[in-house]
Amino acid sequence: MPHQPANWRKNVAPYEKSNLRHSVWQMFNTLVPFFLLWYGAYLCLSVSYWLTLALAIPAGGFLVRIFIIFHDCCHQSFFKNRRANAIVGYFTGVMTCCPYEQWKHTHSVHHATSSNLNKRGVGDVWTLTVDEYVALPLWKRMYYRIYRNPFVLFVIGPIYIFLIDYRFNRRRVSRKERFNTYLTNLGIVAAAGGISMLIGWQQFLLVQGPIFLISGAAGIWLFYVQHQFEGTYFENEEEWDYVKAALQGSSFYKLPKVLHWITGNIGFHHIHHLSPRVPNYYLPSVHAQSALFQDVPSVTILSSLKALRYRLWSEKRKMFVGFGEIAQDARENERPVKKRKTS
Repeated sequence: MPHQPANWRKNVAPYEKSNLRHSVWQMFNTLVPFFLLWYGAYLCLSVSYWLTLALAIPAGGFLVRIFIIFHDCCHQSFFKNRRANAIVGYFTGVMTCCPYEQWKHTHSVHHATSSNLNKRGVGDVWTLTVDEYVALPLWKRMYYRIYRNPFVLFVIGPIYIFLIDYRFNRRRVSRKERFNTYLTNLGIVAAAGGISMLIGWQQFLLVQGPIFLISGAAGIWLFYVQHQFEGTYFENEEEWDYVKAALQGSSFYKLPKVLHWITGNIGFHHIHHLSPRVPNYYLPSVHAQSALFQDVPSVTILSSLKALRYRLWSEKRKMFVGFGEIAQDARENERPVKKRKTS
């Protein structure tokens, strides 16, 4: 792909502003269906739990869409007014179990360091290079293998991240961020407790549980496949380039239109990383503006399944490899794999 840093800004700039009518309409066509589906799933408990589970699937999809609204608020792209972004971000953060200030910080770090091998670790899926993995002691290699297991990533991962990890503040955070985390935790407890008092805690868990698991797994999967795909871009600090990291290191996830809609167009991830100030409802329009934005790595639902085999980044081969390819990677670099003695 040609590197054209001078051209992209002209095409993107007109879309780097929110539209109040679009934003309000998106809130309406997202929140109203979600609450109706949630209430419908509750009513179905007295008929058949299978019907509840059936409604939990689209409800989980709408919760992903609510997260995209939260996500845009964190980027200050959903409304022009910062306070409006913070207010809507807080309430959608309670619904998605994400503290607004904490997530806004870590996600901005992710955008500033995505695809930079020297600055991994904040807001990313844990990814090691082959050399880093081989140099680890046995216990830490096993820990990494467990972490990269699909069941852990997409089933246990959402439970840990959204229900446990986000409940605590980072070290040395500002007073504002610390207070916002506490306020978000209080809001989650108040919402869950209030609904449980109205309908019973068992009924609440039977409805909210599958919705949370479906949306959490879908959200982690989207984030994973948007940066871990065939042909992606990783470079060390001295070679790293922002435009290349956005257009080559973030995928264009080609989904059916209904799935693009329900996921807030986050499949146009290359555009989002190029300019986080573009609201989600303008991402397809930016993508259509220039061949520069279309000549990017694209991933389909079928081809994205290959990402389940990716475990490590090979710096020499510039590609993701599985654990079974470590020896091959070593042979291609004309050196044996050195095993560490472990105590």
